[in-house]
Amino acid sequence: MAGLWSQWWVWMSAALLLVTLEVIVPGYIFLGFGIGAFGVGLIEVLGLHGISLPVSLLIFAVLSLAAYLALRKIFGLKAGQVKIWDRDINE
Repeated sequence: MAGLWSQWWVWMSAALLLVTLEVIVPGYIFLGFGIGAFGVGLIEVLGLHGISLPVSLLIFAVLSLAAYLALRKIFGLKAGQVKIWDRDINE
């Protein structure tokens, strides 16, 4: 029997948990990890069941890093841009 890490639903459940955690703690950190877990789950669903744990974790890390960098590029502050607060939240 293959390990639990080779089951697609484990990766999809982890993706759902991480994306839910992103809603609670915003910052695009957990969303990148959630996208990485979803990617590994998608690879498992598509039929590459012979992936070992180290390879799965490597794919997860690469996809998570790529997703995080893409999210920072899309939603982050542009170069030279400064966030200016024009009103106080307590007013």
